[in-house]
Amino acid sequence: MAREDLLRGVSSTTVDTPRLMTHLLHAGPEDGAPVLFVHGNASSARFFEETLAALPGHRGLAPDLRGFGASEKKPLDATRGVADFSDDLHALVGSLGLDGRPVHLVGWSAGGTVAMQYTIDHPAAVASLALVNPMGPYGFGGTRDEAGTPCWPDFAGSGGGTANPEFVGRLAAKDRGGDDPNSPRNVMNNFYFAPPFKAPPEREEVLLSSMLSTETGDDNYPGDMTISENWPGVAPGQRGMNNAISPKYCDVSGFARIQPGPPVLWVRGSADTIVSDASFLDFGTLGRIQLVPGWPGEDVFPSQPMVSQTRAVLENYAAGGGSYREEVLEGCGHTPHVERPEEFRGLLLGFIEGTR
Repeated sequence: MAREDLLRGVSSTTVDTPRLMTHLLHAGPEDGAPVLFVHGNASSARFFEETLAALPGHRGLAPDLRGFGASEKKPLDATRGVADFSDDLHALVGSLGLDGRPVHLVGWSAGGTVAMQYTIDHPAAVASLALVNPMGPYGFGGTRDEAGTPCWPDFAGSGGGTANPEFVGRLAAKDRGGDDPNSPRNVMNNFYFAPPFKAPPEREEVLLSSMLSTETGDDNYPGDMTISENWPGVAPGQRGMNNAISPKYCDVSGFARIQPGPPVLWVRGSADTIVSDASFLDFGTLGRIQLVPGWPGEDVFPSQPMVSQTRAVLENYAAGGGSYREEVLEGCGHTPHVERPEEFRGLLLGFIEGTR
């Protein structure tokens, strides 16, 4: 099925899998090597549309995860970490008839952590793994060191209560304005991208619509929360996206123990302010710069070192016989595939071809 607003060569369909109705963007020949793209939080497959449209000879597949895009808005069991997403992807792969045919897996942001979980669950089903500005292996928020040690026993500072309520409200209202700094448009232009980059007007509207497709509420984004006596006063609940990526439930450091494991390409932007060792969305950073009062200090609640955590896990992976390569795009933000599309495609296609 084709959609008029998709880029040339990209089509969409909805696949009825045993777990949920999954909306899928796809491009390329059916007999091409399958490349499966996994998007991140508050987005959809359309962030990979430009990549799909210029993926010669490969079968590009980009699903919307549950609760995002046009896929079914089923509740997310956060107590499983990102395993619901991994199981959804495996059901999709089976429904597409790709069982027994290893896929090249590409995961961006939280989708990178999902891709690592998928590889842990199905190592023989992954031909290669490309991580694009991946979220830390211990989820997002509330950990203090490369080993993922929690700042507090109840993982306060992570989970559904850490989302900016103004941003969540504007997502729910499908707000397309740009006057408020918390609007989805401004969050995209100032956090997803590294200024001064700005997508062309038509593309900006498509990507904004992708963000606004996010299903909001306790079962999806951001999820429920609990009150904590520990700073900043909120701890994870059991449902929804931001709880699924809380370190209370999300830990894919076991990736380092996969034997044999696929080759890994790690691509990241040096100017990423979402996933870094001092993320501007991390409460440790927000407390240190006095945007959240009552910060208990660096010794108690530092910024989560997400990049260092990923590197430590990949170093352990290499020490156990795996291989990885890190590519840093200077001045690029959280979305190399959008901000530097040609450079990103060159890295990805060279990597995939080199693994065949």
